[in-house]
Amino acid sequence: MSITKVKTTIPAQHAMVSVLGTRDELLRLVEDAFDVRILVRGNEITVSGGDSEAAKVTHLFGELVKLLDAGQHLDASAVGATIAIVQGAEHPSPAEVLGDEALSHRGRAIRPKTLGQKRYLDAMRANTVTFGIGPAGTGKTYLAMAMAVLALKRKEVTRIILTRPAVEAGERLGFLPGTLFEKIDPYLRPLFDALHDMMDAEQIALHMERGTIEVAPLAFMRGRTLNDSFIVLDEAQNTTAEQMKMFLTRLGFNSKVVVTGDVTQVDLPSGRTSGLRIVRGILTDIDGVAFCELGARDVVRHRIVQEIVEAYRVFDERAEDGDAGVGPVGVHQEGRGQEGRGRGRGQQ
Repeated sequence: MSITKVKTTIPAQHAMVSVLGTRDELLRLVEDAFDVRILVRGNEITVSGGDSEAAKVTHLFGELVKLLDAGQHLDASAVGATIAIVQGAEHPSPAEVLGDEALSHRGRAIRPKTLGQKRYLDAMRANTVTFGIGPAGTGKTYLAMAMAVLALKRKEVTRIILTRPAVEAGERLGFLPGTLFEKIDPYLRPLFDALHDMMDAEQIALHMERGTIEVAPLAFMRGRTLNDSFIVLDEAQNTTAEQMKMFLTRLGFNSKVVVTGDVTQVDLPSGRTSGLRIVRGILTDIDGVAFCELGARDVVRHRIVQEIVEAYRVFDERAEDGDAGVGPVGVHQEGRGQEGRGRGRGQQ
């Protein structure tokens, strides 16, 4: 194999440590990902390897410089995401993907960390109803919340409505202390957690007092028409077909809906089919409705979470083919008794 040498120069305004990392830990990520040799002298980087690999690494460094030019800090996560996009060759500019700002709060920007997340953001911007379907940790709820808060700040809508089906997942609501709202609080807490990352606590309290932000269980949506609203339905895999239809028909004028869920994590009673599964086969040809499928590559939690999600996906596929000797984990089999139910893969 012929060896190609390609030189690239890092602009003087960027310290080399910002590109290579302290003690070259970012440089080692690049070297481990590609079959090349990298030599650094001053602000000049020489990449030696096969034509294709050398070109990819040179392109990679160019994209990292673009991220720095945009004011982003490079860390292992950002470099790893850039490497994945370059290797997959699914988008010509990783910097365009990773530099797309969904929302900024107190100097902290919320951006997509994978190409799948970028496509999800674009779908929410372009469509009236967007379904974000994927495993835990793919950011489907978090990014939906960011777009809802942005729409409210820009006065594109007059209120945010956040809802979830209050479905028991092994625990029993009746055994929890307190009023109805105190009992359902654990189901709505993940939505509050995301909200607190995007707004000050005082703002949240004021918005909720005024009704500008409403957080309620799905059952409270029946009979309403939701105009001028950004509505997020979370954990939609735990809706029945009837509940999903009821929710989607609440949509009013000048509103957006985002539905998120993981079809491998269904906690419905036996014999009930997830409304999220059914809706994919019903609404696929409607203009203004988009389905975004996120996968293991879009998991942005700890590295091991991505590997766990992928391992369970493989296990479930084997189980469905009859190779594993048990039913898929996290998918409650229709027609089975309560003892046949399993825990989901984790919560978004």
